[in-house]
Amino acid sequence: MYILGISAFYHDSAACLIFNGEIIAAAQEERFTRKKHDDDFPVNAVQYCVAEANIAASDIDYVVFYEKPLIKFERLIETYLAFVPHGFSSFRLAMSLWMEGKLFQKSLLVDGLRQAFESRINWKEKLRFSEHHLSHAASAFFPSPFERAAVLTLDGVGEWTTTSLAIGHGNQLNIIKEMHFPHSLGLLYSSFTYYLGFKVNSGEYKMMGLAPYGTPRYSRLIKEKLVTIGEDGSFHLDMRYFNYCSGLTMTNKRFHHLFGGPPRKPESTITQREMDIAASIQKVTEEIITKLAHAIAQETGECNLCLAGGVALNSVANGVILREKIFDNIWIQPASGDAGSALGAALAYWHIHHQGERSCPSTLRDHMQGAYLGPAYSDHTIEQVLNKHDARYKKLTEDELIHKVAILLTEGKVIGWMQGRMEFGPRALGARSILADPRAASIQKTLNLKIKFRESFRPFAPSVLRDHMADWFMQDVDSPYMLLVDHINTDKQYKVNDVEATGIEKLHFSRSVIPAVTHVDYSARIQTVHHDTNPKYYALIKRFYELTDCPVIVNTSFNIRGEPIVCSPEDAFRCFMGTEMDILAIGNYLLIKDEQDISQRSNYVSQYELD
Repeated sequence: MYILGISAFYHDSAACLIFNGEIIAAAQEERFTRKKHDDDFPVNAVQYCVAEANIAASDIDYVVFYEKPLIKFERLIETYLAFVPHGFSSFRLAMSLWMEGKLFQKSLLVDGLRQAFESRINWKEKLRFSEHHLSHAASAFFPSPFERAAVLTLDGVGEWTTTSLAIGHGNQLNIIKEMHFPHSLGLLYSSFTYYLGFKVNSGEYKMMGLAPYGTPRYSRLIKEKLVTIGEDGSFHLDMRYFNYCSGLTMTNKRFHHLFGGPPRKPESTITQREMDIAASIQKVTEEIITKLAHAIAQETGECNLCLAGGVALNSVANGVILREKIFDNIWIQPASGDAGSALGAALAYWHIHHQGERSCPSTLRDHMQGAYLGPAYSDHTIEQVLNKHDARYKKLTEDELIHKVAILLTEGKVIGWMQGRMEFGPRALGARSILADPRAASIQKTLNLKIKFRESFRPFAPSVLRDHMADWFMQDVDSPYMLLVDHINTDKQYKVNDVEATGIEKLHFSRSVIPAVTHVDYSARIQTVHHDTNPKYYALIKRFYELTDCPVIVNTSFNIRGEPIVCSPEDAFRCFMGTEMDILAIGNYLLIKDEQDISQRSNYVSQYELD
């Protein structure tokens, strides 16, 4: 049985195809359209999934959408009635969007499928609908390595649910407890994202990265005025301070008065106040999630925990759960946001509705295949693209490429690395990555300002060989999806006297032997690299280790600010030429920037400046 899962029409549209419960392919639409967080029907992602499976569209047995639109519409109506007469302008705007199409999503889905496949298939008969948080929970439990587990999902809001607890056992998944809108940890965090001048649904990463520069001096104020937290982690927001139920913004004047002024203007200077506010909401978020985890462990008696939903991408909070040793094992869906719900919807239908079997591996290895579920490109295709652009390149054997790139890393070069199948989810995991030497203190600034074109305060992640994890970091656990933050081992740290430094000044101090991936609080968002899921990337880091005695490299996503991670050879070459990246390793082809045509380089730089 082939089941196609789809998420769309809010943000991060995606498609996933499974066959008898096994994941065949999954991808976000943004990677194909180059429109970040694309919310349109995922025509390209759907077409890719079917092509990857080498089947005809008629072979698809069911198409499962990740949520139930009519229940979501019910929430909109009931929320408006609860806040009448306030919020009529936002209600009118929302209603026009729903009446123009969102209310008739069955028709939108059928139209999208017909656009993707020119055929006379009766898609309406094949169409099914999951529930938003059930899709999240299914994406967390069914691909996990556990026979049974507690499953916690946290996000902004689905139909009504904002937080859910489920128990997974074999091929069964039962939601036993929920919290409902407007009380939402995701919306609380996003309210501060908005207030600090970042974009909601994408700037949360920035706020998490900013938090270590600050002091959580507002945490008590947040808990006294904005959110009441129970001992079991349940929480209740005081809606007098928020505007997302009845207005077009996240916060209101009462919120702004509480924190001493209006929201920060986007792109304006970030002050110590913003850093302290970021640290404060991060601290409160960690407290809520930790209390939830403790209560879940006590209530269910489960020793394994699975996480999904947008809040599960808060890798700092995940690291706190890990260090608290609340559960024996934690597994987090790498595509925890709405994109991953396309996978969850398909798996929920297979296991729960169809009673499809589920196998659990004998080891703690999951079914996500390292999250390498997107398209790969042949040497022939890569060479065609390079020739079209008159690129100058060398084709090497795999061993030659790995050896050469490792040497170039030791020489301080910044390398675009595009290999094999693209990652599913928001993290680059060594298939569409920019790589560098973590021992170079200048790399963090170079990558942010000259390659990524983004804020200087944002940290970079280390990729470490799994068998060397304990030598460099305090927790000896798998973290294949870069979703756990841990601290650098003390024997690798430098003692820094930065008492008089404030804010961004803390960046000027090297804090470990791998300063490029060590945040100002000695933490790092770690990716453990495993030979069985990405042998080529593993071999590269191993060769770098043999040359340097350092089994760690810098890994950041292959893109610039405001652009999705690259998907195709065309995307990779454009990004390589439009930035100050030194080297491009794409398949077994090696390109050196200084050997490329200078006039062509300036054209690509101009394109990025226009973007």
